[in-house]
Amino acid sequence: MKPPIVTGQCAEVLSLLRQHQPLLSFVLTADHAIPEAAARVHNLRAMGFNILTTILPEVQYRGVIRRKAAFYSLGSPEWPRPGFFDDEGGGDAD
Repeated sequence: MKPPIVTGQCAEVLSLLRQHQPLLSFVLTADHAIPEAAARVHNLRAMGFNILTTILPEVQYRGVIRRKAAFYSLGSPEWPRPGFFDDEGGGDAD
């Protein structure tokens, strides 16, 4: 099986993750003009990409302390994320 074709801002986020991971969410928003970075990460996860999020209590970005900052990185394998095909048929697992 092959990964899905990714376009638009999702493709940009995926490319940036491949190049610069881990990548701070503020970098996606401020430096790359992706205003809804978390939504694009969510879209990529829904396509089966293995994107990991690490929340740091605080980081310094552009001289200001930011709280609850997200760092995104790609897991291995990049696609499909573990359990992706198991999740497709059943909806939410509770």
